[in-house]
Amino acid sequence: MKAILSLLTILISLNSFAIEQHFCDQSLESLPIRQDGRVKPLKVHASEMLKYLTGKTKYEGLSSTITFCLVSLKGMGIPTEVDLKTNIEHVDLIKTLELKDGEHRVSFEKLEEEMAIIRSEWQKAKEHSSYKKSLSSVLNKINLYKDIKTANNWLVPLVNSKDDVAWLPVGAYLTEEKVLAAKETSDRPFLKVLKDSEEQYEKIVDKDFLIELTYVNMQLPVVALILTFCGLITMTLFRKFHIALVFAVLTVVVQTAILAFRVHISGRAPITNMYETVLFSGYGALILALVIGHFKKEKIYVFVGLAYNVCTLLMLNFAGGMLSSSISPLVPVLRDNFWLSTHVTTIILSYGALALSWVLSNTVLIRKKFFFMSPADERYYSELVYTCLKYGTIMLAAGIILGGVWADYSWGRFWGWDPKETWSLIVLCLYMAILHGKYTNWIPHNRFFLLVAAAFMSVMMAWFGVNYILATGLHSYGFSEGGAIFLGSFFAVQTLVLLLTFSNFNIKKEDGPNA
Repeated sequence: MKAILSLLTILISLNSFAIEQHFCDQSLESLPIRQDGRVKPLKVHASEMLKYLTGKTKYEGLSSTITFCLVSLKGMGIPTEVDLKTNIEHVDLIKTLELKDGEHRVSFEKLEEEMAIIRSEWQKAKEHSSYKKSLSSVLNKINLYKDIKTANNWLVPLVNSKDDVAWLPVGAYLTEEKVLAAKETSDRPFLKVLKDSEEQYEKIVDKDFLIELTYVNMQLPVVALILTFCGLITMTLFRKFHIALVFAVLTVVVQTAILAFRVHISGRAPITNMYETVLFSGYGALILALVIGHFKKEKIYVFVGLAYNVCTLLMLNFAGGMLSSSISPLVPVLRDNFWLSTHVTTIILSYGALALSWVLSNTVLIRKKFFFMSPADERYYSELVYTCLKYGTIMLAAGIILGGVWADYSWGRFWGWDPKETWSLIVLCLYMAILHGKYTNWIPHNRFFLLVAAAFMSVMMAWFGVNYILATGLHSYGFSEGGAIFLGSFFAVQTLVLLLTFSNFNIKKEDGPNA
C-alpha cells in the first residue's frame, strides 16, 4: 500500500493528465513478461487475456497492449475510462443479473458488484449443468479481471545478475526510486523504467521470446484463409486448376510456417489443444488431398482439400470463444513428445481424411439434388469417397492402438472405456461397417454417400462433443468451454441436408445389387 501511495504521489506531480502518454504505450508490446510458466511478449499475453474476457482483442480502437495496460493502471489508484464488457449467453444467468431484453454484454464493474450473488447461484446450481458451467466461466473471468485491475497479472523482470532474475508484478516493480531516477533523463519515466527492464533482460538472454511477437504480428491464419479462398475461387469459378494448385501449395507453406512457429515457441508437437487439432486437421487433409490427387490424377481431391481447409481456417479466425490460440503449459500426462507426436497426430490426420470423404459426399448429395448427375458419375465419385475412407479408417485404427499403448504406459491400463476412447471406437466401428458394406456391395453407391455424410457426425462427437458436451473423463486436458451451439448447429445442418437429399438416392430396382 505504501508503494502504491508513493507512486500515486509521483504520478500527480508528473501531471496525471498525461498518464496515458507516459505509461501505456504501443512500444510496450515487446516487453518480456512471465505468465503461465513461460516468458512471452506483453502483446501476446494482453491479446489472449482480452480475447478471453471480452471476445475481442481491441477496445474502442485501442490496441490490446494499451487496453491491458490502462486496466492495470486501476490497481495503482489511477482511474481510467476503459470499461471492459463480456458476453452473457445463458438465459438463467441473464435473469439472475436482471439484464434487459436483448442485453447480453455486461461490464466487469457490474459483475464485480454482483459477485456474491453469482457465487451463491454457483453453489446452488446443479452439478455439471450448463448453468453451473456458465457461472463458473463468469466467476473465472471476474477473478482474472480483478487480477489485471490490481496490476498483478503481468510480471516484469528484475535483473540482478545473469543467474538471478526476479519477476515482480508491474505495480510492485514501478517503485518510487526507479521512477524518480528515470525522471531525471526522460519526460516519460514510467515507460523508461519498463523499457530499461526489457533492455536489461535482453542483455542476459537471447531475444527468442520475441519470435512469438513476430508470429502474432504476421497474422498467418488470416493469410492462409485468403490463399485457400483464392484457390477455391479460381478452381470453381474460373476453372484454372494450375492456379488453384499454386494457391493450395502456398497455403500448405503458410500453414507449415504456423506449425513451425508454434513448435518453436512451445517446444512440443502442435496438437495439444482444440485450436491446434483443428489447424492440423485442415493442414493434414489438404496435404493428403494433394498427394492422393497427384497419384490418382484426379483434380477433385484438391477441391475437397481446399474446401475442408476453408472450414477449419474459418474456425481458427472467427471462433475465438471456442478455440483459444494461446500456448499453455502441458499437464504431466502429455509431456511425452514421442507419444504426443504419434498418437494424437495419427488420430487428427484420420479425422482430416474422413473429412475429405464428408465434403465429397455432401458435394455429391447437393449436386444430385439441385443439378444433374448420371449413374456413371455416382459410381465414379463413390470410388473417390471410398479411397478417402480407406486412408482415414486405417489411420484411425492405428491412432487408437497407439493411444492404448500410451494409456498403458501412462495410466497402467490399455483400455478403460473413457468417453474419448469409447467414442473413438464407435467411429472406427461405423466406418469399418461402411467400408465392409461398400466392398461387399451390401451398400449400393446411391446410399453410400448418405451413410458417409451421416457418419462424420460421429467424428464430430468424438472430436468436439466429448469436450464441449460430455466434459468428463481422463482426457480432461483437452476440454474447452463453449462450442455446444456450434456442434448442435453442425448436427442440425447435416441432418437437414440428409433429409432434403434422401429422396434422390432411393434404390431403384433396375440398379441391381451391384449398382
